[in-house]
Amino acid sequence: MEPVYTPVISTARVLFAAQGLKFRIEGAHHVPRVGGAVMAINHTGYFDFTYAGLAALDSKRLVRFMAKQSIFSHRVAGPLMRGMKHIPVDRKDGRGSFNRAVQSLKDGEIVGVFPEATMSRSFELKEFKPGAVRMAQEAGVPILPTTIWGSQRVWSKNTPKHLKRSKIPIFLTVGEPIHVDPTENRVEATSRLQELMNAQLGAQQAAYPPMTGDDLIFLPARLGGKAPTPEEAKAEDDADMARTVDKFNKGRKA
Repeated sequence: MEPVYTPVISTARVLFAAQGLKFRIEGAHHVPRVGGAVMAINHTGYFDFTYAGLAALDSKRLVRFMAKQSIFSHRVAGPLMRGMKHIPVDRKDGRGSFNRAVQSLKDGEIVGVFPEATMSRSFELKEFKPGAVRMAQEAGVPILPTTIWGSQRVWSKNTPKHLKRSKIPIFLTVGEPIHVDPTENRVEATSRLQELMNAQLGAQQAAYPPMTGDDLIFLPARLGGKAPTPEEAKAEDDADMARTVDKFNKGRKA
């Protein structure tokens, strides 16, 4: 039992039950009971890290997530993030963040990362960064391809929040561990990871209850929804990248 992480999980599960969220978790047995692993997760909603962590509970594991530095500076979220031993990602010190993550993996931890780096407004997989593969290679651990579908309906960028009792289905799948040889080309290995996760996500989307009416804003344009196209989403992402202040560090010096 961890003094911060354990009660946070208990509180989160109570909140999820109060919201009536309907989780369908597949592949939880792929999470190793011992040893390090990189949990690579797609990113469409603000609560993805809390949902992804549920997949590790059956194996009695906790996931240490990599998250942007500004969250750790927040007066409420910061102490919780540090208490749960999550890993801050500082754009100005990327190597330092990477090294801390690799050390955690070598220490036998599961480290959660979002290969897309930022949330996908189109709800399609964005181009993956090679960080997950690099960490797995340097630490000598497997990658757990993890996909979530439905979390964007709870809270995502530029969409209505559904934080009360919504009974939203959330599908969570952990695929078979991927082993990357230290000598394998990182670009090719990253492409392989993305292809596997895209296929996994497609299966979840096909099995998910149909979205209609107002919920079409949470469905990719490719599937007949009203979400931004990948091109439109990229333009919005580029504008975001120019900002140095977000809701977690608002009022602080950049």
